[in-house]
Amino acid sequence: MASLNVSSVLVVLFLTCWAVMATKGNDQIIKENNCESKMGLPCVLESFTSIFNTGSISNKCCGELVVLGKVCHSALVRRTLENPLFKDLNPATIIAKSIQTWNNCLALINSPSPST
Repeated sequence: MASLNVSSVLVVLFLTCWAVMATKGNDQIIKENNCESKMGLPCVLESFTSIFNTGSISNKCCGELVVLGKVCHSALVRRTLENPLFKDLNPATIIAKSIQTWNNCLALINSPSPST
């Protein structure tokens, strides 16, 4: 009987640790990649608005978003979706808008500039 209790405690402990690690994944990515300091606040707000609300993102902010990198961009969007303030949003819609914004900015930044 004692071994059953120990096993039960270990299973609960393992599942609790796994759940905590799963929720800290985005935070760890953000911290390890120094994501929160790679974009200026005006471009953070512009990007956020274009993904979580409606609006467009300027060429300047697209440049900052691409420099931020896809890993940081995705982790920041996922972490925002984990926030209870955004629980009423449809994650699939937000992720689709996030991917669309990323792809549009990447195409814009990688397109050849017109000759002058």
